[in-house]
Amino acid sequence: MNICVFLSAADLDERYTRPAREFAELLGKGGHTLVWGGSDVGLMKVVADGVERAGGRLVGVSVDFLQAKARPEADEMVVAKDLAERKALLLGKADAVVIMVGGTGTLDEATEILELKKHGMTDKPVVLLNTEGFYDGLKQQFQRMDAEGFLPVPLTDLVFFAEDGVAALAYLEESAGVQ
Repeated sequence: MNICVFLSAADLDERYTRPAREFAELLGKGGHTLVWGGSDVGLMKVVADGVERAGGRLVGVSVDFLQAKARPEADEMVVAKDLAERKALLLGKADAVVIMVGGTGTLDEATEILELKKHGMTDKPVVLLNTEGFYDGLKQQFQRMDAEGFLPVPLTDLVFFAEDGVAALAYLEESAGVQ
């Protein structure tokens, strides 16, 4: 599968890099392709390194103003003109999406794919990888939206919350019928 991973490009603590590295290794060993923002810095680099070391392919989608940080040795690298085009290209190249720890950019990407799913514009499986409880507050907010009628489809149809990489990948492979 081509698995799009939305995540931070920041240099982060080991409590985030270790699980990211483990998830990346699972992707690579599973023969999957990482579709990511293309950066060769921070957590994006950690995941790309792990996928590559484990034998997976790397498909990056950078953006003009970040092109200097793009990974030079990716299997494929596309440079978008702006962030909106980048998101569209990332989603277009993906069979599934995993949302890892990140900041406002990651949150923007996450809400975009969930909005597309809500309106039936995509049926790609989406996993929110809740490393170290990072997204507990967001999960609670989504549950409240669901309970109070703000979502036209059940939350469980929009996103799967996984506590670790093994559960995230298992959900994606099951959703795609990968044995």
